[in-house]
Amino acid sequence: MQKIAAGCLGIVLVVFLLIVVTAIGAYNGLVKSSQGVDAKWADVQAVYQRRADLIPNLVSTVAGAANFEKSTLVAITDARASVGQVKIDPNQAPNDPAQLAKYQAAQSQVSSALSRLLVVSERYPELKANGNFRDLQAQLEGTENRISVARQDFNTAVQTYNSKVKSFPAVLIAGAMGFQPKPYFQADQGAQSAPKVNFDFSGTTAPAH
Repeated sequence: MQKIAAGCLGIVLVVFLLIVVTAIGAYNGLVKSSQGVDAKWADVQAVYQRRADLIPNLVSTVAGAANFEKSTLVAITDARASVGQVKIDPNQAPNDPAQLAKYQAAQSQVSSALSRLLVVSERYPELKANGNFRDLQAQLEGTENRISVARQDFNTAVQTYNSKVKSFPAVLIAGAMGFQPKPYFQADQGAQSAPKVNFDFSGTTAPAH
């Protein structure tokens, strides 16, 4: 009987160790995936900040054009300012769908105002001939492309993380350890891709959307 009891105890210990090792592995995998999402979120914030940093110079350059539409300048300036009013706790972002939606909405307003400004700028030949303006357009085009890529990479990281949260064996400990599904960036309404700038300075083609 003692040998049988010892054998059963050994089996229980082995099973227990296997459970512990599996749980540790699942936890570490969740931590790694969560940190991956945070890293991609930082990339998203960086490219949006780069765009925000370019806007004041663009507005200053465009404002020098005679009779340029003031309402367009006000719109892009206000839209840029509205982003700064969206407060997202860096320790929580991007875990809260409501906060992420507010952040995306503010950035979409900037995209819309920026597109409008570039469309209006096509009516001013002196801006097309302005080297500083062309350089800013090029930088903005590159930034919009980076934003699109950064958002796609973020969503990919979120998909990987969310899959682990819902998969066995991580699903057994995810909730208890505070790992919850994270929200995605949603496609902007009325747009299938980030706005792009048309660089045909020989004609009057407006920026594409």
